[in-house]
Amino acid sequence: MRWEFAPDIKRKICFLVKKLSLDYISHKRIFCFRSFGSKSNAIARIWALPKIWQKALNVKPGYCIEVISEKFDKMNNQEKEEVLIHELKHIPKNFSGTLLGHKKRK
Repeated sequence: MRWEFAPDIKRKICFLVKKLSLDYISHKRIFCFRSFGSKSNAIARIWALPKIWQKALNVKPGYCIEVISEKFDKMNNQEKEEVLIHELKHIPKNFSGTLLGHKKRK
């Protein structure tokens, strides 16, 4: 499996953060990747930088959004937006580096 930076996904994330008024999300601390060769059933994933790593590396909270090329790239634009919005919903309002699960979100 390999990963590449995905500037097209980064632009779409910045657009969605602004469009949806997700002011608590620091788009500068969202890093976007496209993966190739994944065996995952996922279309996209979000990765967090836990507090202990933030302290160890002396960095602010951050998140990586990974789209699985083989699945994501075949989708139409509306489906892609829905997937990216779903991943953004995993980010808590305190932008702490943790993730929210799939349970009911307010």
